[in-house]
This record gives sequence, structure tokens and C-alpha cells, in this order.
Amino acid sequence: MAVLVTGAAGFIGSHVVAQLLQSGAQVRATVRNPKNATFLNSLPLVNGASLQIVTMDLLDFASVRSAVSDCKDIIHCAASLPVGANDAQKDIVDPSIEGTSNLVKALQQAGVVERIVHTSSVAAIRNTSHENGTIFSVTDWCDDATVKSNPYGLAKAGAEKVMRQWVEGQDEDSKPRLITIHPSIVFGPILSARHKNGSMSYIEHFNSGPPFVLKININFVDVRDVAKAHVSALTNGQDGERYLLHKRGMWMHEIGAELCKLKPERKWATRKLPSVFAYLMAVFHPKLSIRQLRGNLGIQIGYDVGNVEQDLDFVFTDYQQTLVDSIDSISQ
Repeated sequence: MAVLVTGAAGFIGSHVVAQLLQSGAQVRATVRNPKNATFLNSLPLVNGASLQIVTMDLLDFASVRSAVSDCKDIIHCAASLPVGANDAQKDIVDPSIEGTSNLVKALQQAGVVERIVHTSSVAAIRNTSHENGTIFSVTDWCDDATVKSNPYGLAKAGAEKVMRQWVEGQDEDSKPRLITIHPSIVFGPILSARHKNGSMSYIEHFNSGPPFVLKININFVDVRDVAKAHVSALTNGQDGERYLLHKRGMWMHEIGAELCKLKPERKWATRKLPSVFAYLMAVFHPKLSIRQLRGNLGIQIGYDVGNVEQDLDFVFTDYQQTLVDSIDSISQ
């Protein structure tokens, strides 16, 4: 029986599909626009694996019901990113919360699901308002987000709560196994040019951006590790647990300095832009805002991943390998 992967054309979702196909699984991959998912057909099929790509919009219940109809295993990766969103409620919050509500309604009607892995984020853990130096863990929740202050945190925490409340409301003899995965910013090799957007825009800055960096600390993890954790979570880990995936935190100028060592054939941005100029740039930059800078400029936080490697049976990729593979993949 097929494993359903929602959001299969996304950065995380496509790597989850690749990992499943490597393991010989039958995969039903859902996408909103099949034209954006043609690259999935080039993924290798191993040991009898198969791939079926189906069109599904989480806000269209009929398409959700059709996609999940006979799937016992669900890996729910679909989400909307805040990059380029014009209407935070419509473009970020609704697809996550209403979309997950449609998904659980469809799962309820299908009545066959046994295992669910839900892609959340550290955004569902990290409070909107926090002190510099805070260390977050899976016991924390982003419970102060609003559409105006932190739409992505509101969306990720809200969607996770929808999923958890539905699972907890099921009878014990029919309750599906649920694990939620909470990655920090995701780097790694892209499988489609579309993946240069979102989290990989930080790496793209070093590839084609200006010769300076902002004083921003980036907590990141390798997308391949995130995919491995998702696939492993179908059978490993503690039922009902939240697992935080994070490898390292680095200031942007530290990433640039690391690239200078790892890839000395090129010059990399290491010069820090003074804060006053950063705020001035935010006035004109389409992907920056004063609010974003106030919440991130000069702020450093961390994450306690606990026993995630032991529980989900994987080892985090060395951060230097992640940086090299990230920059190589977008430079080709």
C-alpha cells in the first residue's frame, strides 16, 4: 500500500519522496501543480519502488479525500512559506490550519490511516517574543503568535494542534501513531530550481547576492537528515512525540568565512553590514522588513534536540558537508 506524501514538490517533501523510493516504497505524491513536480519522475526507483503523482489542494476537500482514500501511512509535508506572501492569513495561515483540518476530516472518513508523520517547524516551538540566548526544546510552544506578529509561527503551531487534537480524539483501538518533526532552517542539495526560494535563499545570498551579510544568526539542519527522520518516524521513535531537528547555529559572516575555507576558489561575503544600513535596506528590499530585522538582527537562540538521533536512528550530517553540498547544488 502506498505511502502518501503531501507537498511532495517542496524542498523537504521531495527529499522525503527520494528517501522512500530509495527504500523500495510505493509512494503517492501530492502536488498542487503537477508542472512543478515533473522533476520527481527522475528520482531513482529502487527495489520495486513506485511513484504516483496526484493533484491535491489542501483547501479543496474533494481532492484531499481522493488522495488519502486508501493510504495507511501519511507523511504530511505540505505547507506555505512566508516568502513573497501578500496576505498572511490567506497565503500562510489558512493553507496550514484549514488545510490540515481538511486532511484530518478526510482521514476520518477514510478510516484506514495507521501512521502519521507531520512536518512542523521550530516556528511552532519558538515564541514570537523571546530573550537573546534562549534555548528552546520540544516542550515549548509558540503560543503568542498572531497573524500580524508571526503568521508562520501561528500557522505551524495551529496546524500541529489540529492534527494532535484529532489523533487524541480517536478511540484507543483505532488511534493512529503520530510523530511531529520540527526542523530549524533547512539547507542541503536542491532537487529543483524552485527550491532556491525559502530557506535556501540564505545560501543563494552567498552565491549571487551582494558582498556583505547581515548580522543574523542562522540555525540550520540538512534536508537529507530531515527526510531520513521523516521516513524513520513511520516505525521508530515514541508515539506522540515531537522531534526537533537542528545541527548548528552560525552567524552569516561565519558561514561566509567557512565557505572561504571550504571553497577557496571563490570569494564569499563575510563583511557585516552595519545595522543602520540594514534597516535602510529593509525599506526597499522586497524580502526584508523592519519587523523581521527587529526580531532577528543580532539575536542568537539555540535548540535542544534531545535524543532525536537515537530515537529516529540517524546521525546528523556534518555541517561543513551541508554547506558545501548546498552551495554546489545552486551553483550548477
